[in-house]
Amino acid sequence: MDIEHTGPADVELSQADRASVQRLTADSAARGVELTLVARGEARSLEEAAANIGVEPREIVKTLVAKTKVSQTAREHSYVLVLIPGDRQVDWAKLRRLAGMKKMSMTSPEEAVEATGYRPGTITPFGAETAEGIRWRVYADESITGRIAMGAGAHGLSLFVDSKALFTAYDVVTGNISKDPQEA
Repeated sequence: MDIEHTGPADVELSQADRASVQRLTADSAARGVELTLVARGEARSLEEAAANIGVEPREIVKTLVAKTKVSQTAREHSYVLVLIPGDRQVDWAKLRRLAGMKKMSMTSPEEAVEATGYRPGTITPFGAETAEGIRWRVYADESITGRIAMGAGAHGLSLFVDSKALFTAYDVVTGNISKDPQEA
Protein backbone atom coordinates (compact mmCIF):
# COMPACT_ATOMS: atom_id res chain seq x y z
CA MET A 1 0.00 0.00 0.00
CA ASP A 2 1.68 3.18 -1.22
CA ILE A 3 0.90 6.39 0.63
CA GLU A 4 2.14 9.78 -0.51
CA HIS A 5 3.26 12.03 2.30
CA THR A 6 1.87 15.46 1.49
CA GLY A 7 0.54 16.33 4.93
CA PRO A 8 2.33 17.81 7.91
CA ALA A 9 3.34 14.43 9.36
CA ASP A 10 3.58 10.74 8.69
CA VAL A 11 0.60 8.70 9.78
CA GLU A 12 0.93 5.64 12.00
CA LEU A 13 -1.77 3.15 11.03
CA SER A 14 -3.16 0.67 13.53
CA GLN A 15 -3.74 -2.90 12.42
CA ALA A 16 -7.48 -2.14 12.08
CA ASP A 17 -6.72 0.96 9.96
CA ARG A 18 -4.37 -1.07 7.75
CA ALA A 19 -7.16 -3.63 7.22
CA SER A 20 -9.60 -0.82 6.32
CA VAL A 21 -7.17 0.70 3.82
CA GLN A 22 -6.46 -2.72 2.30
CA ARG A 23 -10.23 -3.31 1.89
CA LEU A 24 -10.54 0.10 0.24
CA THR A 25 -7.64 -0.43 -2.18
CA ALA A 26 -8.79 -3.97 -3.07
CA ASP A 27 -12.26 -2.64 -3.91
CA SER A 28 -10.89 0.21 -6.04
CA ALA A 29 -8.62 -2.22 -7.90
CA ALA A 30 -11.50 -4.66 -8.50
CA ARG A 31 -13.55 -1.79 -9.95
CA GLY A 32 -10.65 -0.53 -12.07
CA VAL A 33 -10.56 2.86 -10.34
CA GLU A 34 -7.20 4.51 -9.75
CA LEU A 35 -6.80 6.40 -6.53
CA THR A 36 -3.98 8.07 -4.67
CA LEU A 37 -3.68 7.76 -0.89
CA VAL A 38 -2.11 10.71 0.91
CA ALA A 39 -1.01 11.12 4.51
CA ARG A 40 -2.49 14.44 5.59
CA GLY A 41 -2.00 14.16 9.35
CA GLU A 42 -4.68 14.78 11.91
CA ALA A 43 -7.15 17.57 11.24
CA ARG A 44 -9.67 19.12 13.61
CA SER A 45 -11.83 20.54 10.82
CA LEU A 46 -12.57 20.12 7.15
CA GLU A 47 -10.76 23.40 6.48
CA GLU A 48 -7.64 22.12 8.26
CA ALA A 49 -7.79 18.83 6.32
CA ALA A 50 -8.09 20.77 3.05
CA ALA A 51 -5.11 22.97 3.92
CA ASN A 52 -3.04 19.91 4.85
CA ILE A 53 -3.48 18.39 1.38
CA GLY A 54 -3.42 21.63 -0.59
CA VAL A 55 -7.04 21.82 -1.77
CA GLU A 56 -10.06 24.03 -1.20
CA PRO A 57 -12.75 22.75 1.22
CA ARG A 58 -15.18 22.32 -1.71
CA GLU A 59 -12.74 19.82 -3.28
CA ILE A 60 -13.09 17.49 -0.30
CA VAL A 61 -16.18 15.35 -0.70
CA LYS A 62 -17.85 14.23 2.51
CA THR A 63 -19.33 10.71 2.52
CA LEU A 64 -22.34 10.69 4.80
CA VAL A 65 -24.45 7.70 5.80
CA ALA A 66 -28.22 8.22 5.88
CA LYS A 67 -30.85 5.90 7.32
CA THR A 68 -33.81 5.51 4.96
CA LYS A 69 -37.41 4.32 5.20
CA VAL A 70 -39.71 3.74 2.24
CA SER A 71 -42.70 5.09 4.20
CA GLN A 72 -43.23 7.16 7.33
CA THR A 73 -44.54 4.13 9.23
CA ALA A 74 -42.15 1.48 7.93
CA ARG A 75 -40.33 -0.44 10.65
CA GLU A 76 -37.51 -1.71 8.47
CA HIS A 77 -34.82 0.67 7.34
CA SER A 78 -31.93 0.70 4.94
CA TYR A 79 -28.97 2.99 4.38
CA VAL A 80 -27.58 5.08 1.54
CA LEU A 81 -24.25 6.82 1.10
CA VAL A 82 -24.39 10.52 0.27
CA LEU A 83 -21.52 12.40 -1.38
CA ILE A 84 -21.57 16.13 -0.76
CA PRO A 85 -18.96 18.86 -1.34
CA GLY A 86 -17.15 19.95 1.81
CA ASP A 87 -18.51 23.49 1.64
CA ARG A 88 -22.15 22.38 1.36
CA GLN A 89 -24.86 20.70 3.40
CA VAL A 90 -27.40 18.09 2.35
CA ASP A 91 -30.85 19.35 1.42
CA TRP A 92 -32.81 16.42 2.85
CA ALA A 93 -36.03 17.18 0.93
CA LYS A 94 -34.14 17.15 -2.39
CA LEU A 95 -32.32 13.93 -1.46
CA ARG A 96 -35.58 12.19 -0.42
CA ARG A 97 -37.16 13.13 -3.75
CA LEU A 98 -34.16 11.89 -5.75
CA ALA A 99 -34.02 8.61 -3.80
CA GLY A 100 -37.79 8.08 -3.75
CA MET A 101 -37.83 7.75 0.03
CA LYS A 102 -40.35 9.17 2.48
CA LYS A 103 -37.96 9.45 5.40
CA MET A 104 -34.19 9.96 5.69
CA SER A 105 -31.95 11.02 8.52
CA MET A 106 -28.29 11.00 9.47
CA THR A 107 -27.10 7.90 11.24
CA SER A 108 -25.43 7.86 14.61
CA PRO A 109 -21.66 7.29 14.50
CA GLU A 110 -22.25 3.69 15.64
CA GLU A 111 -24.76 3.07 12.84
CA ALA A 112 -22.33 4.54 10.29
CA VAL A 113 -19.66 2.05 11.39
CA GLU A 114 -22.18 -0.81 11.26
CA ALA A 115 -23.32 0.21 7.75
CA THR A 116 -19.86 0.81 6.23
CA GLY A 117 -17.14 -0.66 8.42
CA TYR A 118 -15.55 2.81 8.60
CA ARG A 119 -15.54 5.41 11.36
CA PRO A 120 -17.00 8.88 10.69
CA GLY A 121 -14.38 11.09 9.08
CA THR A 122 -12.90 8.12 7.20
CA ILE A 123 -15.97 6.89 5.29
CA THR A 124 -15.69 6.34 1.54
CA PRO A 125 -17.72 4.27 -0.92
CA PHE A 126 -14.61 2.16 -1.63
CA GLY A 127 -14.97 -1.02 0.42
CA ALA A 128 -17.92 0.33 2.41
CA GLU A 129 -20.10 -2.59 3.48
CA THR A 130 -21.65 -4.26 6.51
CA ALA A 131 -20.07 -7.24 8.23
CA GLU A 132 -22.48 -9.35 6.12
CA GLY A 133 -21.16 -7.81 2.88
CA ILE A 134 -24.17 -5.58 2.17
CA ARG A 135 -23.37 -2.49 0.10
CA TRP A 136 -25.53 0.59 -0.21
CA ARG A 137 -26.75 2.82 -3.04
CA VAL A 138 -24.67 5.98 -3.52
CA TYR A 139 -26.11 9.43 -4.24
CA ALA A 140 -24.01 12.49 -5.06
CA ASP A 141 -24.53 16.18 -5.53
CA GLU A 142 -24.34 17.11 -9.21
CA SER A 143 -21.80 19.87 -8.47
CA ILE A 144 -19.07 17.26 -7.79
CA THR A 145 -16.71 17.10 -10.76
CA GLY A 146 -13.06 16.47 -11.57
CA ARG A 147 -10.43 15.24 -9.15
CA ILE A 148 -11.75 15.08 -5.60
CA ALA A 149 -10.41 14.21 -2.16
CA MET A 150 -12.32 12.10 0.35
CA GLY A 151 -11.97 9.83 3.37
CA ALA A 152 -9.60 6.89 2.98
CA GLY A 153 -10.72 4.41 5.63
CA ALA A 154 -8.34 5.62 8.36
CA HIS A 155 -7.87 8.83 10.30
CA GLY A 156 -4.98 10.94 9.01
CA LEU A 157 -5.38 9.70 5.41
CA SER A 158 -7.22 11.08 2.41
CA LEU A 159 -7.60 9.74 -1.07
CA PHE A 160 -7.75 11.46 -4.44
CA VAL A 161 -9.92 10.03 -7.20
CA ASP A 162 -11.49 11.16 -10.45
CA SER A 163 -15.17 11.75 -9.67
CA LYS A 164 -16.33 10.41 -13.04
CA ALA A 165 -14.48 7.12 -12.47
CA LEU A 166 -15.96 6.86 -8.96
CA PHE A 167 -19.48 7.62 -10.19
CA THR A 168 -19.23 5.08 -13.01
CA ALA A 169 -17.80 2.35 -10.77
CA TYR A 170 -20.63 2.70 -8.25
CA ASP A 171 -23.45 3.64 -10.64
CA VAL A 172 -23.88 6.78 -8.54
CA VAL A 173 -27.17 8.63 -8.81
CA THR A 174 -26.49 12.36 -9.18
CA GLY A 175 -28.77 15.30 -8.66
CA ASN A 176 -29.12 18.66 -6.96
CA ILE A 177 -29.13 17.44 -3.34
CA SER A 178 -27.26 20.23 -1.56
CA LYS A 179 -28.12 23.58 -0.13
CA ASP A 180 -26.32 26.46 -1.77
CA PRO A 181 -23.39 27.59 0.42
CA GLN A 182 -25.26 30.86 1.08
CA GLU A 183 -28.29 28.91 2.45
CA ALA A 184 -26.26 26.69 4.82
